[in-house]
Amino acid sequence: MSEISQRRVVIGDVHGHYECLMLLLEKIAPTSEDQVYFLGDLIDRGPKSADVVEFVKENDYHCLLGNHEQMLLNIMTGKNGASTNMQTWLYSGGQATIASYQSATIPKQHLDWFESLPTYLDLGDFWLTHAGVDPKKSVQEQTAEELCWIRDEFHRIEQPYFADKLIIVGHTITFTLPGVAPGNLAQGQGWLDIDTGAYHPRSGWLTGLDITNKLVYQANVFSRSVRTVAWEEVMTIVQPQEFAGSRRHRKRE
Repeated sequence: MSEISQRRVVIGDVHGHYECLMLLLEKIAPTSEDQVYFLGDLIDRGPKSADVVEFVKENDYHCLLGNHEQMLLNIMTGKNGASTNMQTWLYSGGQATIASYQSATIPKQHLDWFESLPTYLDLGDFWLTHAGVDPKKSVQEQTAEELCWIRDEFHRIEQPYFADKLIIVGHTITFTLPGVAPGNLAQGQGWLDIDTGAYHPRSGWLTGLDITNKLVYQANVFSRSVRTVAWEEVMTIVQPQEFAGSRRHRKRE
């Protein structure tokens, strides 16, 4: 079956790996007719967060607020500037972000852009957010904290949150979910996780998902290899009962 040319492509957590993002986009080769969406966490851990942010911002790609952008904003705007929170952010990769800016100062235009980022996007048949939703709350009741940080309560959901759309998230590296191999996507009840751990030595895969044609594009930070596979070839189904007895995910990551 031939591909539909006007695509919607969703890209997982980049975490400052600019060269890998360029490899991925070279493979995807988006045109002016395509819509490209980033799920947040452009920054931290990798060496070129500033370049990633500038690239996404200047190309006017759609981008969501991730928990790492939220951490940075809370500190830089004085909303949560205690030294313990600064140390948490630095430990979580913030030091690499600061180092990626030549003056070691994050420019106001980048901070303003972070503040403008939405916490979710409704595409009709797909619903994008960084981390997930609190299954006990309506869309209107969801807070930025939940949409940027939630893990277990969302992944363990036993019925799809939406009856007519699939939630696509990043935030939680897929191989930390039960039975998922490094590089594979994870699908649960009404959700699909595409954060394949670009920064993590167990994986290195950065994923771009063509939701129009159900194709997966991936580039690897460490090997510099790229690949394109059908959605179902790298999909692992995660059942709610498989979480029983498994370790709980860390909230702050």
